[in-house]
Order: sequence, then C-alpha cells, then structure tokens
Amino acid sequence: MNQSGTAITVSHISKNYGDFQAVADLSFDVYPGEIFAMLGPNGAGKSTTIRMILDILKPDTGTISVLGGPINDERKDRIGYLPEERGLYRSVPVIEMMEYIGTLKGLSAGEARRRGMQYLERLELADYAKSKVSELSKGMQQKVQFAVTVLHDPDLIIIDEPFSGLDPVNTLVIKELMLEFSKRGSAVVMSTHQMHQIEEMAERLVMINRGRQALYGKVDEVRRQYALPAVIVEGEGNWQTLAGVDRVEVSENGRRGTLLFLKSGIEPDSVLAEIAARPDIHVQRFELAVPSLNDIFIQVVEGAKQNA
Repeated sequence: MNQSGTAITVSHISKNYGDFQAVADLSFDVYPGEIFAMLGPNGAGKSTTIRMILDILKPDTGTISVLGGPINDERKDRIGYLPEERGLYRSVPVIEMMEYIGTLKGLSAGEARRRGMQYLERLELADYAKSKVSELSKGMQQKVQFAVTVLHDPDLIIIDEPFSGLDPVNTLVIKELMLEFSKRGSAVVMSTHQMHQIEEMAERLVMINRGRQALYGKVDEVRRQYALPAVIVEGEGNWQTLAGVDRVEVSENGRRGTLLFLKSGIEPDSVLAEIAARPDIHVQRFELAVPSLNDIFIQVVEGAKQNA
C-alpha cells in the first residue's frame, strides 16, 4: 500500500432515506497504519457511513475513495469487515468455515487452513478447531469472527464494536492483534461506544452526531480543546490559599482529587511552582483538568439536543 496516500477519503457525502437525512455533508480521512475511531450515539449515522464506504449503499452526494480509488472487487478483497450483527456458519466446524471464507478472499484452501490454525492457536482456540461454531461460547465466537475478518491480511480493517462479549483477558488479545496490524501498515477503523478503548488505542477520531461531523482530529487534541481552566491535585494542604487559585471543587465523575480553578491569566506551571515553595502543602498528583472522551461525548450530544 502507498503509505503516503489515504486508506479512506470521505468527501462531503450525504445519504437520505425519504425525508430523513441519515448523513449530511460528512468528510474525513483515514491513513494507513493508524487506528481510527468512529463514534457517536445510536442512530447518528455511523453504520450508514460504514456501509457507504464498503459500497453496500451509495451516497446521494459526495465521493468516497478506498485504498487509492473508487471501490471495486479488487479493493474489496483487501478489506476485512466485522459488522456489529455477527454472522458465522453455526453448524460448520470452525476450521472448515475459516478455510471456506479464506478462499472467498483469494487464499488457497491450504493457505486459508494454515492461517486459520495459526490464529486459533494465538487465540487459544486450537482445541476447538473441529467443533461446530454453535458449540462455542459467545466470547469464543467473537474471537473466531475476528480471526475470519483478518485471515487474508487486509490493508483496511473495519470493526463495529470490536470488544463486544469479550472478558478483559480476551479484550487484550484482540487489542494486541489490532495494534499489530496497524504497525504493519494496515488502517484499522473501529466503531465503538467504549470510550476508554478509544483513548488507549486510537490516534484520531471522528464523532458523528445526527449525521454530521461533531468532532474530528487527534484524540489528545480533541480532549485538550475541552480542557477546563483548572488542574487536578491530590495531597494535603489548604489549596484555596494558593495565590493563583480562584476556587476549589471536589473532582466529579468518580475521579479522585480536587479541582483547582485558576485565575485568569494564570498558567498551571506557576501554580505548581507555588506549591513547591510552600512547606505546608504536599502534592502527590498534579495534572491538567482534561476531560475524558466519555465526558466530551455526553457534552456534545446533550448540547446538540438543547440546540435542536
């Protein structure tokens, strides 16, 4: 893949269902080698957008480029897609199903079977290779579904709710595989409501709300845009006596610590220096009051409802 190009370019696309506008003038890029997050409330237009990228639906307006051009059969074979509505052949032995789906993506039967066994071993499912899919637990089926999605070593991976049904141990295994693919140059797009996973894994994101782009950019930069004029501290002392502090509040949303709201023009560095010079104040934690993606998500969605 050309690393200098984009894996996906969505340019001013719109999609209507009768009088309902599901997607409105949406644009974003996804680059090779990155993990990119799509987020938004239910009904925001994420699934419609994914279906347009995959050419399941046609946009009413705008253009989409996938892996260097308009989507065609050759480019479709370079994509791995895991929809939220999972679908496996339940009455077929796992390894036979993997072999069959691998051949649909251009692998020989032998190569598909070899890769299938490698993934089953990696996912600790080798003992279930000859079991029917229906005999596996939901978490096991989810791991098999992921392996099927990436069996042909795709250049673009699109996954809807990648960690659904997985316990923490298996979540870690799938995260490691997703990171490996991104390091090898594949673009990984994940649509999820699990904001902490986005913060841990994704480099950039687009948030869609009511069919329109609400947020777009690097995850860290998006969070900093919503930062409070405050710092979070843990320790001992009378924080209100600090010259640069305007007011003090207990941190909300289940986070430990105290919020120190800074006076206008005061930088966090100067407050930290003042703390260091005060023998009566002891600090164990000092950080900018940057909200979580979950907080930002709620703020954006609720704000849109109020302005509607």
